[in-house]
Amino acid sequence: METIILASASPQRQEYLRQLGLPFEVIPSHIEEILNDQVEPRQAVQELAVQKVNSVRQLCRDREPQPWIVGADTIVILDEVIYGKADDREDARLMLSKLQGRTHEVITAVALFNGRKGNLDCQSVVSTISFAPMSHDEIEWYLDTGEWQGAAGSYRVQGLAACFITAINGSFSSIVGLPLREFYVMLRDNNFPLPPGG
Repeated sequence: METIILASASPQRQEYLRQLGLPFEVIPSHIEEILNDQVEPRQAVQELAVQKVNSVRQLCRDREPQPWIVGADTIVILDEVIYGKADDREDARLMLSKLQGRTHEVITAVALFNGRKGNLDCQSVVSTISFAPMSHDEIEWYLDTGEWQGAAGSYRVQGLAACFITAINGSFSSIVGLPLREFYVMLRDNNFPLPPGG
């Protein structure tokens, strides 16, 4: 089976590829993740996913044959404000204080480069999450877990943040960081040899 390059160091995305039984190599893109504020958030996050893939394509430009590359990016939106990864604990505290007791959107985009054909596909998925009200002590307790680090919106839905989540509408895997249904269909439609047939 062909190997896919994952343009991300995300342990969650790596775990999803393992669950799918896909051989993969990790080459983080290291792009500066700056959202384009001149377009709709969904388009902006798609642009970032594509940038990650294209960055790794450049790193692999001398490989023959050209590899398959997947990149993804996730953002959180509340009241038309985009929340990415917190800069520090204070920034994470501010994000959680805004999200608590409210319902917000999570958008994840996934981009796939087909090394055989040289084409690139990108899709995004919008889900919503509702948080229960959180006290100051609960926010501080969650910050102490460290889960907020490197996570859009400063929480991880698959971790202890679940203690405060009252409802999820949409794709759980997308909220975690890789929309599995959309990714699977992209691979299938690009004739990637999926298990068990591959």
